[in-house]
Formats: sequence, C-alpha cells, structure tokens
Amino acid sequence: MAELPEVGEALGEGSFVTVALEGCRLAGNRLNLDVYPDGCRQFLDLFEKRREEMAQVEFLRLNCNDALIDSTLGSLPVLKCLKSLVLKGGHTQDEFGACQQGSLTTLPQDFGSLLCLVHLDLSFNSFSRLPSCITDLASLRVLLVCHNSLVELPEDFGQLSKLTFFSAMKNQLQNLPRSIGELAALQRLDLSENALQSLPDEIGCLYNCMELDLSGNQLMGVPNSLANLQSLQQLRLHSNLLVTVPASLASLPNLSRLDLQNNRLRAIPPEIQHSPFVHLRGNPLGEPETPLQSDESSSGELGRVFLVPSEDSFTVTPDGCKIILACGIQFYFPPGAATSSVTIHFQMLSPDPQWVKLRHHDILLSEVLELQPHGVVFQQEVQIWMPYTSPQTLHEREVVVRTFNGQSWSDLQTKVERRGKLKKHMACCSIPHFSWFLVVSRLVENKCSVPSEGTLLFSTVDPSIKVTFPPGVTEETRSVTLQVLPVSAEELAEITDDPESRASPLLCLSQNSTVDFLRPVKIQLPLPPGVTGLTLDRSRLHLLHGNLQAQTWDDITNQVVLEFTHLYARFEVTHFSWYWLWYTTKTYVGGIARKVYERLRLYQVNFIALQRKKDPEQVLLQCVPKHKVDPVLGKLHDRYQGPEPSDIVELFEGEQFFAAFERGINIDADRPDCVDGRISFIFYSHLKNMKEIYVTAEVDRKGQAVRGQVSFYRGEVPDNVPEDATKKRKGPDSHWLATLPIKLPKLKSRSGDHSEPKNGFSFPPLNLGNAETGYLTQANLLGIAGRIGADWQTIGLNLGLPYQQIERIGYNHREDLDSQILNMLFSWAQQNSEDQNCVKKLIAAMKESGRQDIADEIETVIELGRQKYRASIRRVGLDQESSTEDSAIAMV
Repeated sequence: MAELPEVGEALGEGSFVTVALEGCRLAGNRLNLDVYPDGCRQFLDLFEKRREEMAQVEFLRLNCNDALIDSTLGSLPVLKCLKSLVLKGGHTQDEFGACQQGSLTTLPQDFGSLLCLVHLDLSFNSFSRLPSCITDLASLRVLLVCHNSLVELPEDFGQLSKLTFFSAMKNQLQNLPRSIGELAALQRLDLSENALQSLPDEIGCLYNCMELDLSGNQLMGVPNSLANLQSLQQLRLHSNLLVTVPASLASLPNLSRLDLQNNRLRAIPPEIQHSPFVHLRGNPLGEPETPLQSDESSSGELGRVFLVPSEDSFTVTPDGCKIILACGIQFYFPPGAATSSVTIHFQMLSPDPQWVKLRHHDILLSEVLELQPHGVVFQQEVQIWMPYTSPQTLHEREVVVRTFNGQSWSDLQTKVERRGKLKKHMACCSIPHFSWFLVVSRLVENKCSVPSEGTLLFSTVDPSIKVTFPPGVTEETRSVTLQVLPVSAEELAEITDDPESRASPLLCLSQNSTVDFLRPVKIQLPLPPGVTGLTLDRSRLHLLHGNLQAQTWDDITNQVVLEFTHLYARFEVTHFSWYWLWYTTKTYVGGIARKVYERLRLYQVNFIALQRKKDPEQVLLQCVPKHKVDPVLGKLHDRYQGPEPSDIVELFEGEQFFAAFERGINIDADRPDCVDGRISFIFYSHLKNMKEIYVTAEVDRKGQAVRGQVSFYRGEVPDNVPEDATKKRKGPDSHWLATLPIKLPKLKSRSGDHSEPKNGFSFPPLNLGNAETGYLTQANLLGIAGRIGADWQTIGLNLGLPYQQIERIGYNHREDLDSQILNMLFSWAQQNSEDQNCVKKLIAAMKESGRQDIADEIETVIELGRQKYRASIRRVGLDQESSTEDSAIAMV
C-alpha cells in the first residue's frame, strides 16, 4: 500500500494498529478501499467488528461510485484520528469510455468534527455547492474539489486559514468570495476551466501564493492587486477573454512564467512585452479593433449601438435602440419613444461644488453626465444605467441617481444591479428629461404620507426607531421623511476621548410643509448602548435638538416630557429636525455634539506627490483616504517615486483645496484649473482626486538640481495670493494642510533637438484638426512627443498603427528613443491628417494607454485654441451673436 506517500511524509505516520486483521484491507493506520468494487461494504463490516482498531485509522480512501457510499459517510465522523481522506469518483466508465462522476452532493454536518484532517480530496463528484461543514475543518491544508459542478464557494471560505493548496479545476465557478484573501498560508491555487468573469481585489492578499492558475475562464481583465503577490512564481491566464493586463505584473520579483496565450490582447504594456518569461501566442496583437456599430438580431430584438471613446453623440429613431457608451453608461429607448429621429449629445463633466450641491452625509459615486438637448421629451420612459463606485457600507445607505433640471436637484427612484461580465455596479432608473445626472449614496430614506387619521413610520435601518402620528395631527395630508445615522460607541470614544460617553443613533425628520403639526408627534429612540431603564441616571441623559444651518445642538431635555422603558426613550414634538440622545457626565453637551457631528462628516486623508521615474518633470498629485494609501502606492511604485505621504488631514466630501508649487518650481502649461500657479482640486472620497502636472524650474538646471516643494491649502484658489500668505501655516485661520518636497534633477547634456531632423527623419508642415474645433500644430506634436517616453509602443497600438509597423520603427531606431517616438507619432499624424476626428482619437489613445496626463494636456491646448478662435471671430464681428445684434440695429 503505497498511495499518498507525500501526504504520509508530510503528516507523519501515526502508531500502527497493534492488532493485524487477517483477510481484510486494514494495514497499519491506512485503509485503502477505493480499488475494490465492494470497498464500502468492507468498510461497514470492519467498522462493526473492529471499531477500536478503525478509530486509529489516519489514511482512508473510498470509491464514490460505490452504491453504499452514502451509508458509509455516517460513520466517518467517528474516525477522530483521520488525517487524510479521499472520497473520489471517476472509478467507473460509461459506454463511451468517459469517467463517471461520483454520487456525492453533500456531507454530514458533523463531518466538521474531524479536527485532525489535513488532506481532503472530493474530486469527480456531483457537488454544486461546497458543504458548509468543510469550513469547520480548522487543520485542513490540502483541499481538492476538481471535476465537480460547483457554482460558488461559501462566503466564510477564508476560515480555512491553514490551507496551502486548493484546486477547484473543472467546475462552474462564476465568482469568488472576498474572504479568499484571508487564506494567508495558501501557496498553490488552481481555478482553471471554470466560468469566472471577474476576480475580487482581495485575491491580491495571497502573499504566500507561488502558483496561480486561472486559465480557461471568461476573464476580460484582472485586478491590479495581483501585483501584490510578491511570492508568485507561475501565473497562468491563457485561454481567457483578456483585453488588457496590468503592467505591474512584470515587476513581480519571483515570476518565472506568465502565460497570456489565446486571449484577446491587441496591445500590452512594453514592460510585459519584453519580459522573457511571458507567453503571448494566439493574441491579435497589433490588429485594429472594429467596433460593433449595430447588432440587429433576427429575433426582432432592438439594435444595440456601441460607441467608441472618440464619439460624443448618437441618433435615436422611432424603432428604438440600446446605446452603450465607451464609459459604460447604457440607455434603453423603447420602440415609439421618439416620434422622429433625434440626435443626442453627451459629455462627462467633473463635479463642481458651485452647482453640485451635496447634502450632509451624501457620498458622490460618479462624475456628472450631461445629455442634450436639455428638456427633450420622449413618448415612453427612457431607462439609463450608470456605473458607480460601490460604497463600503450599504446597510444604512442607499444608492440613487440625482438629476438637475436647471434650477434644483432631485432624486430619482433607483434600482441597483450588477451588469455585464465584470459584474459592475450599475444604478438604473427611468429619466423624465434630458439634463444632468450623477450617482450618490445617501442615508436610507423612509417616507410616508400622513393623513388626518394619523399613521406610524419606522426606520428600516433601526426598526426600534418609530414616529407615531395621532389622529387629528394634520388637516391636509403631508409627506414625512425619516433618516437614521448610526453612531458606534467606538467612533464616539475615539472622537470625544471619553469612553464613558454614549449616544443613540442620529434621527433626522423632515416634511414637505412649513406648518407645525396640530397635535404632538411621539418619537421613540433606543437608549444609548449599555444604558437601560433600570440603570438609567437621568441626570446624565440629554436630548439634543440640531439646527444644522446654524450648526448648533441645543439641549431640550427640560423642554419635553421624557418617558422611559427598559430599552427606549419616548418624547413628543410638534416640529421636525435632527434629534440625538446622549448619556454623559459632561456639562457642555451641545458643544461636544457639534464637534462629534462635524467629525462624522470628515474623511481622514493623506496627500501624495510622486514624480515619474523616467520623466521627473511629470508630477502626480493625489489626495487619498488613509485606508487606501498603501494599495495606491503599491500600484504606482513601479513607475513613480517620491517622498512619504503627508500626515493625516481631514476634509469634507466635496471640499475644495488647491496645490501650489513653491521654491523655484512652476507649472509648465496653461491649464483651465490653474490660477497663478495653483492647481484646484475637489475632494470626493470615492472618486480619484488625482492630477498629473508638468513642472519646470525658474533657474537653469544644467548646472544644478532644484529642490522645491508643493503645498496644499484648504479652500478655493484665490485670484492672487501673496507669497507671504502661503507661508502662514499656524493659527486657527491657517488654510495650510501639508507640504511635500519636489526635486528636479540636474539636466544631462543631450545631443540635438526635436526641432531638427534625426537620423534622416524630417518633419513636414502638419496641423491636425481645424480652426473651429481647435488645432494641434507641429510644435504641439513635438511637445507631446517629448512627454511620451517608454509608453510609445502602447500608444502607437492604441492609435491603430499595425503591430508590424511598431516593430519596424523600434528596430530601425533601436539606439534612439526620441526617434522611435517621433517616427511613430508623425507617421500616424500624416496618415490621419485629413480625419476631422483625429484629435479625439489621439486623446482616446492616450487615455487607453494610461497617459491621462497627456490627454489632459491635449484637451487644454485644444480648448485654448477654441477660445482664441472665438475671440478672433468676435473681434471682426463674424460670430452669430454679433450678426444678430447688427441685424437688429439695422432694422431699427
């Protein structure tokens, strides 16, 4: 009996059973019955006759194609010494010679009592879900569930903290639980040949994983967190649907094989392309992608239109259609929604706090979508799906689409879905008009209509919070809204530095009428945590009334009649506001509550300022919530370097701040968000607060490096800030937040200049675009070329240049990176100079290549060109407004 020698060696052989059973299959502490057609019957006989000896068995193998396997399972939990258990099917074959699955679909619940079990093989069975008892096997190190029908893994799968090898090959898994990141000891993970469409970011927490096999799935992308797997040696991603891979995979220090064969990769980062351990055969590298413009199915379904990034409009016909924008937003226009063809224009806008007004405790989850023409009306409801960043907590919050009609914002009835192969979070609603839309997370709203007969309203967040409206409370029906903000004892203790203070959830009541109620309304709030009606000291209990406009919290304990039960406090009011129950020995409770309320709305953040390793003049500035700092830096460390993040500061959602470069460093571009050398930011906790800026030095860097700094200040960018004001960093009125160093190195001598021919390559006169939409001149293109750096191949592929041409340019100018870049960019420009959309395509290619900085610079140049063109038109009186005015004057 030599099966599983590696398991025996790893686990150590237990003491042999002292009584040899002549004529049976028990040998020492091993019992291998899977090779016998009546193995389960032999097991049951042994269990009945030799139970004491059987209790010492440590290694057991059974055949799950055996008809008695279900009867045998009930006896297994008695084998407390069991270390290795193999319950496999596949021992018989059907008429076509294929292995037959075993009959196991579940396991006894007390199976989890096998606390010594370290090796379990359930392969070739019929499990559709992993039995819950498996996660109770605390000593398990090896788990094999290959060739089953699993569609999911349990949410608590991460409890198997000692697991070193897990294989679920050949199943039907569609997603993975987030808890998989808790398998800290895992060294080998095989999830090949499943139906996985996405991976959780938590998979990047498997720091000890050396082999990861995700081949044969339906993955279109992989999370950047895979770059955290510093122990990884082999990563198999072949035979998926990958269209992109993170460049950071190439920086994994121990990686010896990265298999990307047979995917849909048209372009890959140069860092990966040139790595010797990467396998790329079977990908359409360099082939242009033909976007699907329409897809009319023979079954009569609506046509689907996919827009590419350079498009900013689409046409809706009376036949209806489905529209999918490049940013992921989707529309459904039912047949008959439009009486005639109408062209819809759209654009994504950065939220501006001057007109995007967030309420207290709102969280912005998307940019602003503008649809034009404004106010257009359709004959049937139009549906929209907007992707959004999922908030961390959902229990006390809800996601809604908010729309602006030109005068005020209102929330639409919204349904949340997970759509597409990547299961993106989408907010779905019917839109009443075309204007501006965004997605927010707000406190859950419970609403009711209050008639003269009275009614009851309670919170779905905390059902113990109730509002009772007695009969005769109002003459006319009015609408009432209730919101609750839970406050944990830990949060309160951290903010107040007083572990004795307690507070109930915050209650907000509002109505659509300015008239007080005719009769008192009874409110029930839970007593603060740890306080009961039996232990209550009334001198310590305070009922606070909040006036958020005045930012005050008034103690109204003596103005109302408080009633107490064992768990609740009840009181009556005639008008609505915020109410908060506090239990503390402090005297100035209102001031403490004001401080706590403000802190509950603040986010703790860090500022980072990093310089691109290959181009130190490119500076990345970002404001990051403190819990995201390490993951963000992990994604950037291979391309950027710089000082440690700033100390923690606190900002409100939607608060403005600005960055100022100081001590000899200036911004090297005209930017709409730049005033007097200061860059404007707006902090939104769930959106990227990041900008990339090119800087220059005030002094000549040929002889010395420049040591400057960037400082962050609270508030809007002032029109003119004296230098002395920026240095004021102390005192209660100080707007200074943080300062980080910036160093521009001494310039190295370079031969030649972009404006001169290089290696026989000359630049013909060339302008892209037109005067009305904005030109990119030859000088602009030369400036862009100077920013591209080592990303030129990826950018060239995204511009649509053939892969062979990219390779030829790289070979012909292999000794000169500047010439490679110039040849690529100007070759594309010459081929597309007659295309009116070529500038949009260039911007889209930069974004697809991860060079948002260059895309922003191009958009800025184009916008400045448009402004100059419009100004020149106005000067000569040829614009439409001037013509209209002249005509009116002539008529007079």
